[in-house]
Amino acid sequence: MATLADLSHTLARIDGRGYKAYRDCRGRHAEGDFELFVDHVQGDPFAAPSRMRVRLPNSWPAEDVESRTRRIALEDFLARSVARAAGAARRSGSGRSGLVEIDAGGAEVLERGAVRVTRDWLEARLEVGLPAAGRRVLGREAESLLCRELPRIAQSGLREADRDAGRRFLDCVENQEAIRAQLGERGLVAFVGEGAILPRASGVSQAPLEDAVVFVSPDALRVELAVPHAPGRVAGMGIPRGVTLIVGGGYHGKSTLLRALERGVYPHVPGDGREWVVTDAAAVKVRAEDGRRVERVDISAFIGDLPGGRSTRAFSSELASGSTSQAAGILEAVEAGASVLLLDEDTCASNFMVRDARMQELVPRADEPITPFVDRVRELHERLGISSVLVMGGCGDYFDVADTVVAMRDYRPELRTREARAVAEAHPTGRRREVSEPLERPAPRTPDPTSLDPSRGRRDVKIDVRSAEEAGFGRERIDLRGVDQLVDRSQTRAAACALHQARERFAGAALPAILDGLESLLDAEGVDMLDPFYRRGAHPGRLARPRRFEIAAALNRLRSLRIQSTP
Repeated sequence: MATLADLSHTLARIDGRGYKAYRDCRGRHAEGDFELFVDHVQGDPFAAPSRMRVRLPNSWPAEDVESRTRRIALEDFLARSVARAAGAARRSGSGRSGLVEIDAGGAEVLERGAVRVTRDWLEARLEVGLPAAGRRVLGREAESLLCRELPRIAQSGLREADRDAGRRFLDCVENQEAIRAQLGERGLVAFVGEGAILPRASGVSQAPLEDAVVFVSPDALRVELAVPHAPGRVAGMGIPRGVTLIVGGGYHGKSTLLRALERGVYPHVPGDGREWVVTDAAAVKVRAEDGRRVERVDISAFIGDLPGGRSTRAFSSELASGSTSQAAGILEAVEAGASVLLLDEDTCASNFMVRDARMQELVPRADEPITPFVDRVRELHERLGISSVLVMGGCGDYFDVADTVVAMRDYRPELRTREARAVAEAHPTGRRREVSEPLERPAPRTPDPTSLDPSRGRRDVKIDVRSAEEAGFGRERIDLRGVDQLVDRSQTRAAACALHQARERFAGAALPAILDGLESLLDAEGVDMLDPFYRRGAHPGRLARPRRFEIAAALNRLRSLRIQSTP
């Protein structure tokens, strides 16, 4: 095993040579209890940064390693600590010279590959820009960066990480997961704690809004839940199973509440304001997505035979409409195992959500293939056990099918179920329920593995991600703008990588079985295994674990996807 002194000599030797000479630095280097692993060296100073790992002995309590929840939280906390330490790194030279970064994440706490914690050691996975002048090695600057700056970052970010802040961070995450574990037994799909701050600073920021109205639960929906790291029990609004409407005037917080719920499937960092917003882990936001591709989805429960007698039992479209894309999104979520659907009328297709009595009179049922969601939402709950939470500001027809109605007024919720039912009785809509057949769970589809081709040019696997909303998979671009619960670019990369693993490991399996298999592998091996070029122990690049629903969403939006069979 080489030492840092050996690395220093190597850098002096290659000073001024061509950039590829940096490859001589690859390998393991140690000094005392500090270890540096140079796993991958970039091809030139303008290419993706080099991948390195720094490691120190672990002195955190065993309980923080042995508990899965606390270990994931600790890894997330340390990644943020290392990011702060790396922020002081000096940059000089061409391209990415001097860059030191770690994938530290945003408001949500995700299982990611940036830090690994074992009983014995703490390891941070860094992206490092090796210094260059033009395309020539700057050996002296590189020696300072690798032999002095990286040990300082490891010391400050890992060994000297604030233990009190870390304890609060881990406790906060464990509290949220304790609440999530209680939702089912309490008959709830979500919980919003007293004092939560739901509004964000802006439409492009996840920071809490200053001077925002704090959340106060209506008495009739107030529940108390036990958590391991808080005095007494935590009180807040419980959203029950069934059909829940969120109503109210414009700009009073309806969509703000729903957006908090859709992100409540993940724990949040202390100080975010949504630490006490916890949603069923299998809740899926669905919206209309004009122009998306749909591949052999049975949407007949919502959209019957199309003009010309075209069946919708295995519906495909290269350019789906708002209504067909939303119907497909719902059935794809059900196929993937969703237990809760989240919908906001602002992002839904209006003709899919309801057809009022006047339209029923003008356009006869025989001429309308769409069975509106209002006529299926109760069946989803009563036959399939799938609850729905809907934001509705302009359609009172849903009063007839709702179990719970919450009105938002100045960002404060009020229970208005009784009043909504009274309105429904006093002002009957006169519309007729438009259902011809009972709702059935869709049959699972089986992807053709040859349609999941990640190759491009001479590369057998080419996966690239520019944002959380788009992934490159082989020759295809996957448009994920309509997948609101992808919250991190590293999640998007992991979801695209999961498609490659689905092809390699689960060829011929039905989609639910593929998702089950991927989840089992991720539970056993962590997100590192998603890397197409995975080498045990090496830096896997930026990966954060997506849920099964976002993996399914990426698969379903892959334009090359072909379904080889539907039972």
